[in-house]
Amino acid sequence: MMRRLATLAFTALIAAGAAIFAGSKAEAADLSSVYVEDSGICGEAWVLNTISKRFDHQVKHVPNLPDVSITDFRRIHQHRYLPAREDRPIGRRYCGATVDLSDGRPRDIWYLIEEGQGFASMGDNVEFCVAGFDRWMVYNGRCRVLR
Repeated sequence: MMRRLATLAFTALIAAGAAIFAGSKAEAADLSSVYVEDSGICGEAWVLNTISKRFDHQVKHVPNLPDVSITDFRRIHQHRYLPAREDRPIGRRYCGATVDLSDGRPRDIWYLIEEGQGFASMGDNVEFCVAGFDRWMVYNGRCRVLR
């Protein structure tokens, strides 16, 4: 039991260090503005920058998507939190917002932050879905998996 607690504490320490490093690096992004309404981790710069970068990659590499980018995040909120437990070892935060795209159109976005699921289990992982951009139905039509 003590060995398991020590391993868990060491993993948490490494994850916290990775999150701090990722957060400091992500602050240099050039989003024009971000409006946050008591969003906690959902509105942190590293989360929003991860989404913006991955969205840019998605629109360039998925056929028949318009060439747009995210310019702003608004109405950021967390709508569900499932903490890690014995029967569910990964903590998950479900977030939502409205993004403004470079074509001037607002879109709903839903995203999930999975605790400790970053690269090599260090840091957190972010999955997202922008309404109208899930061409391959990865998140089950209209982003239902992340809502």
